[in-house]
Amino acid sequence: MKYLIAGLGNIGDQYSDTRHNIGFTILDALADASNVVFKDKRYGFVTELSHRGRTFQLLKPSTFMNLSGNAVRYWLKKSKIPVENLLVVVDDLALEFGSLRLRKKGGPGSHNGLDNIIQVLGTQNYARLRFGIGNEFPKGAQVNYVLGEWSEEEKKQLPEKIERSIEIIKAFGFIGIERAMNRYN
Repeated sequence: MKYLIAGLGNIGDQYSDTRHNIGFTILDALADASNVVFKDKRYGFVTELSHRGRTFQLLKPSTFMNLSGNAVRYWLKKSKIPVENLLVVVDDLALEFGSLRLRKKGGPGSHNGLDNIIQVLGTQNYARLRFGIGNEFPKGAQVNYVLGEWSEEEKKQLPEKIERSIEIIKAFGFIGIERAMNRYN
């Protein structure tokens, strides 16, 4: 069985430690823990790892957040992975910091990356792992907050939350979306 795990983020050093790039951060941690290296390929940085008989293709789109659908569609088709084996890892303002929610499908909320994937794939029936970044910002400062770096307190808690996210990704492939949702939500 093969799975596409797409971590959303923006390319460039100015975005590397921001809340909006948690999808990239989680996939980087998973790749490091698995001793695999991302390669710059069409529409993104890609690597592959095996876990308990499953193959996980990790994708960090290089299309920027708001055009993530192009990269996701390309790698699903190229790798012949069905959309039900897609998991998108994304930040979520609606969840408090560090909360993790695995969902089988759903709308984009206010997330432009998810919205673009829905538009390009023509469906919202794909799994997503939402990583809560909270919404501790004054009115009108959403962009600065999302594209801002983690607070010192958040940085202390990130490693544990990232490790939990990796467990959920592996469970998605190994025990399936329904059982993984029951176990981790």
